[in-house]
Amino acid sequence: MSSQHIHILYIDDEVNNLNAFKASFRRIYSVQTASSAEEAEKLLVDNNFHIIISDQRMPRMTGIEFFESILERYPEPIRILLTGYADINAVIDAINKGQVYKYFSKPWSEDELKHNIEKAYEVYSLRKENKELTAKLLDVNEKLEFLLRQKLIS
Repeated sequence: MSSQHIHILYIDDEVNNLNAFKASFRRIYSVQTASSAEEAEKLLVDNNFHIIISDQRMPRMTGIEFFESILERYPEPIRILLTGYADINAVIDAINKGQVYKYFSKPWSEDELKHNIEKAYEVYSLRKENKELTAKLLDVNEKLEFLLRQKLIS
């Protein structure tokens, strides 16, 4: 899959950061932005995102709280947290509660973030492929068990 087919949702309450992110990555990836968790929730309903990147400190809901709130309904997207503040408790919560793949400080390094977006998409793809292969394996096992039962009955 080409990079352009990687769908990213970036959430930040600071418009300058939204604009900077979009300007940096829109030619490489399919990027949508949201200025709040509520706006991001609406975008999640109508779109299939591979990667969700969120700022940690936002009004009404932190990035970790947002990730935690969507985890059950949208478990597939890889989550990345950005913050301008070095807070070890936020890092721990990000990993434990929001199941965050990576944690970056602002201002971000464009090359480092691009590299990690690519790696995050690899993880997304491998998880999806693993899920599909597991489903196929379960289906084949069911069929084999059925055939075995038929053979034992006859």
